[in-house]
Amino acid sequence: MIFASDNWAGAHPAIAENLAAHSHGYVPAYGTSELDRKVEKRLSEIFEREVAVFFVGTGTAANSLALASANRLGGVVFCHREAHVNVDECGAPEFFSHGARLSPVDGELGKMEAARLETGIRRFPPEFVHGGQPMAVTLTQATESGTVYSLAEIEAIAAIAKSHKLPLHMDGARFANALVSLDVMPAEMTWKRGVDLLSFGGTKNGCWCAEALILFDLSKAHDMHFLRKRSAQLFSKSRFIAAQFDAYLAGDLWLDLARHSNTMARRLAEGISASPESRLAWAPDANEVFVILKNSAATRLKQQGAVFYDWPVPHHLAGSLAEDEGLYRLVTSFATQAEDVDRFVASC
Repeated sequence: MIFASDNWAGAHPAIAENLAAHSHGYVPAYGTSELDRKVEKRLSEIFEREVAVFFVGTGTAANSLALASANRLGGVVFCHREAHVNVDECGAPEFFSHGARLSPVDGELGKMEAARLETGIRRFPPEFVHGGQPMAVTLTQATESGTVYSLAEIEAIAAIAKSHKLPLHMDGARFANALVSLDVMPAEMTWKRGVDLLSFGGTKNGCWCAEALILFDLSKAHDMHFLRKRSAQLFSKSRFIAAQFDAYLAGDLWLDLARHSNTMARRLAEGISASPESRLAWAPDANEVFVILKNSAATRLKQQGAVFYDWPVPHHLAGSLAEDEGLYRLVTSFATQAEDVDRFVASC
């Protein structure tokens, strides 16, 4: 009953096998092999346009390099208050951009509200030198609350970013989970809605260690090559990231894995909803389920072998939990089994 994080799951067998298959012999290094080019071409096909692809080792690196590429003197990046870049990356976005600041924007269930984003950007008028300069907007899809922005919500945020001439970045650590939740094509959830840069995650969805920064504006690719190298993210043996993505994208495996993960989350949510003692904090859209349990029940479940995390109570739930209750996060993955979900639900 491992629901701690999709990062805890191993690699899918097809991905592990492809890594082994490409571990022999000699191939050109630093992203110049035929396999690297094959994956780049496949991603262009998936996104229905030519894209620039930059393999990196972690989602934090992808996010940080994306934001650093938009850096301005006194730069300010707008993100949701609970976004991963704001609370879980140890200041890496600020570090890689040499001091840019993150300005949090509120909104329920992990999603920035467009009107509040507009208000936040207007707090930094271009002529006011003391405040700094807006430089980018970043949204997380799926969010840290397990919810998913609709296409209309993405478009509304993009329209505000464009009205202020700011690039829009999407943190897609759980991109596949969001995509299958909306049941749309990748282009529809990204550049057709106004997204300029995408952190395309594979690690949480069955890869060993595979992340990519995707640029939809090819004119920005030249500088990104140097930014990635300077940031120590240009892997010499990049074929091992390419090999993972090669298997991940083949036959739409990436979408199948995300569908399974989301299905297990729905099964978990439905079981908890039927429990007389536990309840959902809110309905999940992807593979993160947030539940309210009595603290004694959480302790009992952990003693029975369940692994999951306590979670900070967000602003909109403040005051709604009893003294003997807590908020907990449960995350499913491609490796989650229905039997484990049912065992957990039966003990709630």
